Formats: sequence, structure tokens, C-alpha cells
Amino acid sequence: MEILLTFFKTFLTGGLLCLIGQLLIDLTRLTPARILTIYVIAGVILGAVGVYEPFAQWAGAGATVPLTGFGSLLAKGVREAVADRGVIGAFTGGFTAAAGGICAAIVFGLLAALIFKSKEKF
Repeated sequence: MEILLTFFKTFLTGGLLCLIGQLLIDLTRLTPARILTIYVIAGVILGAVGVYEPFAQWAGAGATVPLTGFGSLLAKGVREAVADRGVIGAFTGGFTAAAGGICAAIVFGLLAALIFKSKEKF
């Protein structure tokens, strides 16, 4: 029963974040790139003030997988690196914390480019 509750919270949280993004697309003149940027910045801000971590623990993958989770991960990496290495950590911490996700995005993007043939938009 506990696993079903976990799935429900994850689905609800991820769906709510997607719903907000869809409403921003439908009801505003914001471009998808700007919405993605807003999500990452919101995650950074919420992660920096310490709100996002408890939320992510409650919501699971519904909060850690979307872009807000990426922003929170960046903030956490910077915070930990600054505590360990000082000011230089502000420049390196985010990259270190998110290196796995960034590498995966590059590798899978390359694989998709090699497998699929691109077409021009008309």
C-alpha cells in the first residue's frame, strides 16, 4: 500500500508541474525556452532557501526529475562546494553536482542524432 501512495504522490507532483507549464504555454506569450528557464531558476531559488529538499523527499521522482529538481540540484551543489572550497565552489559546485545528468543528456542527444535523420521544417 505504501508503494501505491509513493506512486500517487510522484504522479501528482510531476503532473502538477507539467500542468503549470502547459498553462504558462497556453495562457501567456512565454516561449518554451523561457518557461524551462523559469523552472530551473525556481528550483535554484527554492533549493537555496531550503524549501525544495523536503518537498522532493515527500514527492520523490515527481519533484527530482523535472527541471525544478535540476535547479535545486545546482543550488545544493553550489552550497556544498562553497562550504568545502570557499568562493571557488560557487563556480564549480553546480557543475560537479549535475555532471551525471549533463553527461547523460549529451550522450543520449548524440545517440539520437546518430540514429535518426533530421528533417528541415517548412
